[in-house]
Amino acid sequence: MNSKQEYRSGFIAVMGRPNVGKSTLLNRLLNQKIAAVSPKPQTTRLQQFGILSLPDAQLIFIDTPGLHHPQHKLGEFMNQDARLALKDADSALVVFDSSFPPSEEDHLFGKIIKEVKNPPAVFLALNKIDKVISTELKERKDRYQALLPEAELIPVSAITGENVDLLLAALKDSLPEGPQLYPEDQVTDLYERDIAADMIRAASMLHLQRELPHVIAVRIDEYKERKAHGAYIEATIFVERDSQKGIIIGEGGKMIKRIGSTARKEIEAMSGRKVFLKLRVKVKKNWRNDINALRLFGFKK
Repeated sequence: MNSKQEYRSGFIAVMGRPNVGKSTLLNRLLNQKIAAVSPKPQTTRLQQFGILSLPDAQLIFIDTPGLHHPQHKLGEFMNQDARLALKDADSALVVFDSSFPPSEEDHLFGKIIKEVKNPPAVFLALNKIDKVISTELKERKDRYQALLPEAELIPVSAITGENVDLLLAALKDSLPEGPQLYPEDQVTDLYERDIAADMIRAASMLHLQRELPHVIAVRIDEYKERKAHGAYIEATIFVERDSQKGIIIGEGGKMIKRIGSTARKEIEAMSGRKVFLKLRVKVKKNWRNDINALRLFGFKK
């Protein structure tokens, strides 16, 4: 790198309510899948860094859990992670879903950002424009811009990639001059085993009944290399009731096999090697309101 070339680096908090496409957008920005994605909300539960190294900049995206009105201690932990990320960031990227009008939870972001002393530069990614007819888009843009009038709004599609390059350029220019903070070949701060746990949970969310996915936690019990045979992974899926355990296992074990097959393919795509995945299911009653259980599953307060 030319010593006279300006180099920028910094942290960008990626925020939004559940299921607006934050993780899908992050994967698109990085051009690599590191964040678990499913059609159901609250796929992301733990804070994760996505690191993009360019010739003249390094952007560290902080993928945060979806901000929402919490109904249990798990939700409180998730909201706290999102707020802390904003305080530590050089810039903030708030993602909205343009296929719907602003919700009550979308209105939280203006309030939260105003509460931060010396808030960072804020950008609004109006996502899913591929799902909005052109005659409605302007009205949606105006309504979302009104939530944070001083922020720069860029309509994007994480699925098609439309305008993602414009968003990336704006985010890069917002960062301060600074050194490279991570090795250029590092794309996340999480270990593969942590990402694998999220992908198992995302696969469970994809296949299970609407009310069940949010009581699921995943613990990786064993993650080891077997050289030419790839990775060997054992994991436990936790639920809160015996009846939920039976749903996950399914008749004749069909459901857990389906979950395992989907998760295995996602982990293989992420890691670039073959994976043997063994799943089991256990009951941990009321774990979402159990501080010790939350800490066991990686939530800290």
